[in-house]
Amino acid sequence: MPDPRHNIAHYLPAVASLQPSRRAVVYPEGRDRTGRVAYTHLTFAQLDRLCDRYAWGLREAGVEQGMKTLLMVRPSLDFFALTFAIFKIGAAPVLIDPGMGWGSFMRCVEQVGPEAFLGIPAAHVLRLLRRRFFRSVRIPVTLGTRWFWGGCSVGGMPERDEPFPVCPVEADNLAAVLFTTGSTGPAKGVVYSHRIFVTQTEILREQYGIGPGDIDLPCFPLFALFSTALGATAVIPDMDPTKPARVNPDRIVEPILNQGVTYSFGSPTLWARVGAHCAERGIRLPSLTRIIMAGAPVPAYVHERLLGKVLPEGAQTYTPYGATESLPVANFTGREMLAETAARTRAGEGMCVGRPLPNVTCRIIRITDEPIAEWDESLVVPDGTIGEICVKGDVVTRAYHNLPEATRLAKIADGETVWHRMGDVGYLDGKGRIWFCGRKSHRVETGSETLYSVRCEAVANEHPAVYRSALVGVGEDRRRQTPVLILEPHPGQYPRDPAAEQALRAEVLERLAANPETAGIRQLLLHPAFPVDIRHNAKIRREELAQWAAKRVG
Repeated sequence: MPDPRHNIAHYLPAVASLQPSRRAVVYPEGRDRTGRVAYTHLTFAQLDRLCDRYAWGLREAGVEQGMKTLLMVRPSLDFFALTFAIFKIGAAPVLIDPGMGWGSFMRCVEQVGPEAFLGIPAAHVLRLLRRRFFRSVRIPVTLGTRWFWGGCSVGGMPERDEPFPVCPVEADNLAAVLFTTGSTGPAKGVVYSHRIFVTQTEILREQYGIGPGDIDLPCFPLFALFSTALGATAVIPDMDPTKPARVNPDRIVEPILNQGVTYSFGSPTLWARVGAHCAERGIRLPSLTRIIMAGAPVPAYVHERLLGKVLPEGAQTYTPYGATESLPVANFTGREMLAETAARTRAGEGMCVGRPLPNVTCRIIRITDEPIAEWDESLVVPDGTIGEICVKGDVVTRAYHNLPEATRLAKIADGETVWHRMGDVGYLDGKGRIWFCGRKSHRVETGSETLYSVRCEAVANEHPAVYRSALVGVGEDRRRQTPVLILEPHPGQYPRDPAAEQALRAEVLERLAANPETAGIRQLLLHPAFPVDIRHNAKIRREELAQWAAKRVG
């Protein structure tokens, strides 16, 4: 039977009853005349009451259970209240990252077909200018000044004293539609159930010890909703969440020191930047005991710098592994990486991402680009053999929204359950740990061998002048391509003349020739700045680099 405890929104009133006066969300409202940050906040009781008011108002506006509701609201106090209000109603928030570019954004809107639209005034202007993409919207709601576009405004919603009852739902009811970054193809809407959100919340509690008394600095806004559900305080950073690689490190350090932040979730690129800033200036972050980094492989030097020069003794860095379609799958600590696997990664064995979580089953299957309709144990390859990583469990989504072909390619039916094909290649070691070797679509087949991006790039990245590298294949025949390794030097270290460029190529080629994984790579190119994904600014867009390389290699 439907149960309000299955609804992710049930956490908020429960926490508010236990700790009503504790701060739930802290927001940097501006600066005083001396330049100090002026913060505003909502306690858990205030947040729950505001959430109830918005839920009543949205219900009156016509938002109903199961209704897809596109949310275009910047991180703020209202973002939390509105998102939990949508959940309380039993409606499904739709979250699309505008940083992917407006063309891709519009395609995502058209694909999901939202019935309600909750956005700031600028978002409603966009809706009117691009009407055909928003033609499914029947209920417009404005956060801010509502002009001529109709609907209701959040500010005009009446006060109501009575709590809004959390909508009872089935565990597998639609809870939200979240979009992938589109870093390895068109962005896809992923169907989330309430079961998945509740499972993820409990995993965060168990794996990272998050709970009342903790203070979070969420550098990826959606993560903050889990913190609130677990009774932790979320301090919103003063940054553009769509551009973590360009963050001003002072705007991350400042709230950590001001608010006594105890943990933070963010992109590896962001923490590489902040860690370097702190190490160079001798800045320590004594309250910060946990940093969680996800979205791309995290180099060992990032862990080394944070653990050795920035965080207090006993602190931990974590690198959960997963994808929008299944998160988290595995967990790994920086300390274990540095002690046991970093040297093997540098040697080209892949990136260890840890052991599967207790509620996740992981198998490695033989590599194929074709759909697999039914699960069969004969698909599984022996431990130590590279194949495609597949997972099943309560965090695994069952389908993409309105994309049956993409679902067919990514999911394998297994009775009442579903396996998700991660689209990543890797292997299991003797300790049951997953080793990530790259995206399946990024492998390069030469006719005589198959090269895997992460394994090959790690060898080149050991050169002190190389910031990162990207393996791509050039050639029309997908099974007989020429492998090309593209190098991005560290900022300020790009060769100044042809002689210096030739010397760098020769040194890197010598390293490649000495390693069996990379001995067959003969073509090297230099690139000033790789294109990267919009969500974490860390995943390299190798498809774009392959087109760039094809114009430069015969």
